[in-house]
Amino acid sequence: MQAPRVTHLIKLRSAVHVCRSPTARARFSTSSPFRRRFDLKNKNVLITGGGRGIGYGITRGIAEMGGNVIVLDVLPEPVKDFERLSKELNVRAKYAQIDITDEKAMTRVFDETAAEFGTLDGCVTAAGILPGCAFVDQSIDVLRRVLDVNIVGTYLTAQLATKQMIKQGTGGSIVMIASIGASETVPGAAMSAYNASKAGVKMLASALSTELGPHQIRVNSISPGTIQTDILKPFLEADPNMERIVTTTPALKRMGDRNDITPAAVYLLSNASGFTTGLDMLITGGLHGGRLDA
Repeated sequence: MQAPRVTHLIKLRSAVHVCRSPTARARFSTSSPFRRRFDLKNKNVLITGGGRGIGYGITRGIAEMGGNVIVLDVLPEPVKDFERLSKELNVRAKYAQIDITDEKAMTRVFDETAAEFGTLDGCVTAAGILPGCAFVDQSIDVLRRVLDVNIVGTYLTAQLATKQMIKQGTGGSIVMIASIGASETVPGAAMSAYNASKAGVKMLASALSTELGPHQIRVNSISPGTIQTDILKPFLEADPNMERIVTTTPALKRMGDRNDITPAAVYLLSNASGFTTGLDMLITGGLHGGRLDA
């Protein structure tokens, strides 16, 4: 009966010996090659819609992982925290106010970025607008604007990023922010124009992952669930019942925040996702999985 104890002791001593070895210490060190695969140090990443909300959460996450950030947004200026990125995190951070549907202006900004930063390693398309309106009341002018920003703006941004990456010959990563609304209707929300536009973004990412793969350009999308940002405030204020719906419908019984999305974007931009393309990553708190209670 004593043999098993001896065997277990031998195994334990062997495990301790392995963990004390230089190889094992390197494997589990915070500076190990595995950890460095998530590092974005010296990578240059352009983010549309990065002035606030989900886009800024991703912007800051990239900077915290060592990446330089170029933010394009329609806002006159980004959140105040943006000004601290360069000094606090020792990265380069540039902001430009722009309409992402303006092809000439966007082409100019991409040319300036290439000249100033040298390369473009990643691109995140987070710019988008979210009108809420019943289908029968939706104006065609608003519909056209939604499609122009959410689809055409995303398409143009990805196209310009791709041209630069092909020119460099270095490959790269493009991350498109889609939505749970691209796959299913969000309970309590009438937003057909937005849903249609985000379905287009999701499919665009899928199509480009195949087309751009030979250039070693990976294209993936992230589909957030209900995220607590400024863009959601009007919906919560207009319907007192909406907050109850968005906090009880997901399996995790809460709304997400922008920091729930950031890690996924960092992963998809990093070398850790070097064999990942054509993925739509659902980050919804379980909203896409349905619910057990009636």
